[in-house]
Amino acid sequence: MLGRHHSEHTLCLVLQPALNQMNLAFTYAIGGKETVDALFAHLYENWAMWAVSVTLVIAAVIDGMYLKVPNKITYPLIVAGWLYSFAVGGWPGLGWSLAATFFGLALLFGLHLIGGMGAGDVKLLAGIAAFVHIEHTWWIFVATTIVGAIMALIQIAVSGEWAKHWTQAQAILQEIITVRNADELYERSQERKPRMRLLPYGIPMTVAAIGYFAFAGML
Repeated sequence: MLGRHHSEHTLCLVLQPALNQMNLAFTYAIGGKETVDALFAHLYENWAMWAVSVTLVIAAVIDGMYLKVPNKITYPLIVAGWLYSFAVGGWPGLGWSLAATFFGLALLFGLHLIGGMGAGDVKLLAGIAAFVHIEHTWWIFVATTIVGAIMALIQIAVSGEWAKHWTQAQAILQEIITVRNADELYERSQERKPRMRLLPYGIPMTVAAIGYFAFAGML
């Protein structure tokens, strides 16, 4: 037993200098100790956005596989946003978080009614909004619209069904103009859903949101 402990101690003494050198090499390779400290401080300061980003990636993967973002992801994300906003901003922070949540829901609810996206996608934006509040939510919505349009065009181009999608778009637009009943619009969207090539909107939303976080220095 004594020999075993002696061997382990000797191994540690031999390896420790090498580990120290590797740590120093890594530190200087990325800009020195001050840079490393600043990096970790930045990550610590923005941990919430990193947590949101990881959640979005998980939601996007599930949406891509099953064309659905489950409530087990969206509802906890929304509630976590409220709790986080209250923790960092008190009652005013919670108030802004609640306002942004409903703002996020309102932005995509119309698209949901006409079959443009699922309810889970709407709630996913609401969950993001609960963390970042109204101004950031608006720009994430704009970015999501752009990324989603690009992905949809690529999807149609790959399928080669331009005429089919153009006809569907015209029919949907005609319904929006002529049908004034929200319930009927929703029923019609559900009826044509099996015939449509659906875009898992959680994917462009994730790309847009994380891209915006990075652009805005929130990660």
